[in-house]
Amino acid sequence: MTALEWKKKGKYVTVLHHNIFTIDQGNSKEVLLILHGYPTSSFDYYKVIDQLSNSYRVIIHDHLGFGFSDKPYDASYSLKHQADRALSLWKKLNIKEATLLAHDYGTSVATEIIARANNSEIDLKIKKLILCNGSIHIEFSKLRTIQKLLRNRWTGPFVAKLTNYRIFRNNMRNVYYKPSKVLDSELEEMWGILNFNSGKKVIHQLTQYITERYTYWDRWVGAIQATEIATTIIWAENDPIAIPKIGETLASEIPNNSIKWIENTGHFLMLENPDQWVKAVLEV
Repeated sequence: MTALEWKKKGKYVTVLHHNIFTIDQGNSKEVLLILHGYPTSSFDYYKVIDQLSNSYRVIIHDHLGFGFSDKPYDASYSLKHQADRALSLWKKLNIKEATLLAHDYGTSVATEIIARANNSEIDLKIKKLILCNGSIHIEFSKLRTIQKLLRNRWTGPFVAKLTNYRIFRNNMRNVYYKPSKVLDSELEEMWGILNFNSGKKVIHQLTQYITERYTYWDRWVGAIQATEIATTIIWAENDPIAIPKIGETLASEIPNNSIKWIENTGHFLMLENPDQWVKAVLEV
């Protein structure tokens, strides 16, 4: 599927004064809300959305600053504000209860939402939670050099300007278990989506989520330690960033959970091993 074909599947919803690209597919009464990762977009799910929407009404949006959504230079890209936007979007779509699935960056947005749910601060009932390869325990994460440079307040803006397709391609291939499983054509589409609406201009701002994972560690890790929501951890065994130790730690501290390991798979498990990943999700 091309980026243009993916864009045609969605629509724009105005959320807190910004245009948020949203795909809403499927007719089931059971709703699956998906929070995507960094630095990519909802396009990460192009291989699996049709299978998922046979069982769920699937709603997935591009976070502000990502994908086909607005990318204003002067906006706040705090994960707390990304949670505000997600909740506002779902309220606009009249979602009362759902399963929440999050990957990578999205797991921190999810844990902020869980913190609010624990305190009865949201109207949404989260029936089940699915967490996939995100560095919630940031102290164990193996950050890439490009992430460290983009996060730095001095080097970030310059690295953002200098980043090109070759750098993006190499970094993406390096987080796959089998780099041959990702085609250049696929990476070119992903790069094009990242650059939509001059996306490079804000990528260093988006990368500040790493700092927030340290800042709000107690709140977010505490939220999943306290949650009563049944949680499934679906983890790629060969992720070089969100390493297996993170999945193991989550399984040891979330009260009501199960863990499913996806073998021979790197960070983007829904792209590298879509059939096994979908099977794991639909078994939840």
